[in-house]
Amino acid sequence: MSLLQLPIPAIFLYSIAAAAVLIYVPYLLVAYGRVLVGYDLSAPRAMFDKLPPYAQRATWAHQNSFETFMTFAPAALMAYITGVNSPTAAVAAIAFILARLLYSIFYIANIPILRSLMFGIGSFSSATLFYLSIIQVRG
Repeated sequence: MSLLQLPIPAIFLYSIAAAAVLIYVPYLLVAYGRVLVGYDLSAPRAMFDKLPPYAQRATWAHQNSFETFMTFAPAALMAYITGVNSPTAAVAAIAFILARLLYSIFYIANIPILRSLMFGIGSFSSATLFYLSIIQVRG
């Protein structure tokens, strides 16, 4: 069964769960970086400047993932609750997940133009879900 064969409401719920998991994917590299520099239990935040550059970027990707989740989760829930049932909405939810995965990869790899493009795609995906939900309610 392919992802698009799932009922669209299920895609919304699965995408929220996937987005929540993706928040912590960059943090795995942060943890690795902390181990390399010697984890300081008494001041874990103070060691940021000692982290290798990739781990610093992973920290920023991790933090940005929280920020975008706070927009995407309500957008997907709004689409779920209002009964949006269009392929466009399913594609928007899936596009958000793919864009956020690639966003973290491009951020950690220090490819700013592709990172920014993925941020834009993710933001547009959330906006699309909000828009489709509002259209559904007004319908």
